[in-house]
Amino acid sequence: MLKRTVRVESLVLLVAAYVVLFANRGWWAGALAGRSPNEAGAWLFALALGVLLLAIHYILFVLPATGRTVRVWLTVCVLVAMAAQYYIVSYRVLIDATMMQNVLNTDTREASELLGWRPLLAIVLPAVPIIWLIWWLRLEPRSWRKAAAWRVGSVAVALLLAVVAVLPVNRDFTSLMRNERGLRYLATPANVFYGLAHNLLARPSIIPTVRATVGEDARLLTAPDAVQRPMVFVLVIGETARAANFSLLGYERDTNPELATRDIVAFQDVTACGTSTEISLPCMFSPWGRRDYDEQQIRGSEGLLDVLVHAGFRVVWRENQSGCKGVCSNAEIENQLMLDTPRPELCDAKHCLDEILLDGLDGMLRDAHGNTVLVMHQLGQHGPAYFERFPDRLKRFQPTCDTAELRRCTPEQVVNTYDNGILYTDEVLARLIDILAAQTANVDSAMLFVSDHGESLGEKGLYLHGMPYAIAPQVQLKVPMVFWASTGFRERVGLNYPCLAQRAREPASHDNLFHSVLGVLDVQTSVYARDRDVFAGCRAR
Repeated sequence: MLKRTVRVESLVLLVAAYVVLFANRGWWAGALAGRSPNEAGAWLFALALGVLLLAIHYILFVLPATGRTVRVWLTVCVLVAMAAQYYIVSYRVLIDATMMQNVLNTDTREASELLGWRPLLAIVLPAVPIIWLIWWLRLEPRSWRKAAAWRVGSVAVALLLAVVAVLPVNRDFTSLMRNERGLRYLATPANVFYGLAHNLLARPSIIPTVRATVGEDARLLTAPDAVQRPMVFVLVIGETARAANFSLLGYERDTNPELATRDIVAFQDVTACGTSTEISLPCMFSPWGRRDYDEQQIRGSEGLLDVLVHAGFRVVWRENQSGCKGVCSNAEIENQLMLDTPRPELCDAKHCLDEILLDGLDGMLRDAHGNTVLVMHQLGQHGPAYFERFPDRLKRFQPTCDTAELRRCTPEQVVNTYDNGILYTDEVLARLIDILAAQTANVDSAMLFVSDHGESLGEKGLYLHGMPYAIAPQVQLKVPMVFWASTGFRERVGLNYPCLAQRAREPASHDNLFHSVLGVLDVQTSVYARDRDVFAGCRAR
């Protein structure tokens, strides 16, 4: 078969058209939702959108398409588009700069749960015809002057066509973009490349290499010799636990049978700072939070744990997740996946069950000689492999979804599996409380559990998390927060428990974490804001 010779611009146009037609199912579904083919002007509107999307991707593809890398570049564009489409359609996620930030900061364990032979086939097979064509067609050799002239001219024509196509449907188009704000995050692979460019080019410039000191004046109000027992505060950062599935917060299923029997305070209405760990962790550990959100300031400054170190606390971070996102730089770090003594009953090659976070806690409490803050970063309900987040003995809600490919399961199976994970979190937290309660002769202790963000479990076709904050569903934003304190701890800081139970009925958020922890630990510093301290009105001082 004789190879046909084509210009680079023609090949790029062919690839862009293929991507628009076969790698943008999510975008087309969103753009044409609610429109009937029989509706007046429907076909004109669809044609205008198609020309616009084609022009955008033509320009995106053609500008870097130079020299001998043309075929490689176009192949990458096709595969990226197909991969993005697969995850958009499978989990109904939106791919924005924050989602790409999550992708860039994920680890191999997390990535492996989203990959497999089925996803790979779903990504590669639709790409085979156009990739074969990319490598089969012969490209016309040209001088650089002629190539540049064609390139500039074709880009100008693409821009003109985009404008001409949209003008007749401008009113409908403006309305669509105003009402469907997430649509721009469905256009693949433009959404991926924009997110990458933002994170690799724009974002590093706003994050200083040296963090500004915060709360260097911090000191403990209670003199070290005023009491005999050390103070131990355990802060548990949950992963992907959503408030909607906690029976403590009104869920019809009994997913918190253990915590319900402990003397805890459950906060009823808590809002997360972000819809991903990458955003929420730095935000919730900062003095500013969501209300005064400034990524440059938050990531460029010390946070809660640094202030506690300034106040003289020993700070330990126990990791069972994908890292602390920069908030534990001054803490002692214990990675539970790298224990000296293997725990095969709790750990496999990829991850450990959250019980591992309790390892050696008895000994730590017995040997405590100074005030300590212990942070436990859970694996929690991290999706999509919910079935791997709890032991088999807790398969209480059946049938379960025993795969990470959630679309192969019914909504009931997905929720059942997720709820079993909540049951396990309930058990781990209850055991933690029991361990602390058994050591009241040695330490005055308290525990605060709060999840980093929520999760979508198929509501409106959405799965997982990471939606842009402005349009995120409440199930991704509302999180559980639970507090427990020993009698000695309450007396030490003058905490009125019935008062706190009343306060827990009022709204709270991640913005309260920084100031509440400092307040309940009796830490005085200029960065403390009493109006953001949920314990303030219930403490004697």
